[in-house]
Amino acid sequence: MNAERRKRSWIGLLMAAASLGVLGWILLSGPSESMAAQQSNFMGGNPSVADSEEVRTLRLRFPAGSRSNWHSHTAGQLLMVEEGLGRTQVRGEALMEMHPGQPWWTAAEVEHWHGAAPDEDVLQLTIYSGSVNWMEPVSDEVYKASPGR
Repeated sequence: MNAERRKRSWIGLLMAAASLGVLGWILLSGPSESMAAQQSNFMGGNPSVADSEEVRTLRLRFPAGSRSNWHSHTAGQLLMVEEGLGRTQVRGEALMEMHPGQPWWTAAEVEHWHGAAPDEDVLQLTIYSGSVNWMEPVSDEVYKASPGR
């Protein structure tokens, strides 16, 4: 083993030992100030964490001109644009533009699509659970329609 690899091995062992020492100190010293401060952020009781094993979160970057097929989610979907300009549409309704910071909720079993504007990429945060029912592609005529209100 060369000197550089031995050095990295020792550094790794020291880091692991230090981590275990810190964990032991936390467990043996009781609640810390940060934990007590965190508890004071709520009034009238502390919220509990609900099961979120089935929740999926994705950040999808759509290149300009791209979009999903029509689809629906068995438990709905929450979208939010982080960057760029997006488009979305519920089947039978007007096409809508999505701007950064605007949340978009699509209820369970509602057929819709979403993607980028024709001339601008979009980064979307999507949160959903359950399954996705994929359908046919969105035609250019539907995708390139003028956004409604």
